[in-house]
Amino acid sequence: MLTGLNHITIAVNDISRSFDFYVETLGFTPKARWASGAYLCLGDLWLCLSADEVSPRQDYTHYAFSIRSKDFDMFANHLKSFGVKEWKSNKSEGKSIYLLDPDGHKLEIHDGDLNSRLNACLKHPYKDMVFFNGMNGAEQK
Repeated sequence: MLTGLNHITIAVNDISRSFDFYVETLGFTPKARWASGAYLCLGDLWLCLSADEVSPRQDYTHYAFSIRSKDFDMFANHLKSFGVKEWKSNKSEGKSIYLLDPDGHKLEIHDGDLNSRLNACLKHPYKDMVFFNGMNGAEQK
């Protein structure tokens, strides 16, 4: 039986450049580094950077990281001071900044959680949206 997300591995062209971005710009904690990779942590998340030829995706796949609402504006300004490139404008509930890492991987910094998203969706559901497991007032399966 699965118990949760174990880790995320991201292919990167340049370990040093990506290591600096994730540690210095985003605030990950370094745990180990070697010629072709690094292990970093953010809360309970274990992130592996792995040297490889990167082929950024053109779809909506992205990795979202949590931030407290009270810290969002200051952190978004911090990111902008590093010249991060934004790939999308926020249209969802809560505050988000959508940015690219040095290899073009799509990232999001978001101040909400699953409950805040579902509560927003209860008020304004997506087309053909169905809710599960006791979401009040919504069609359930």
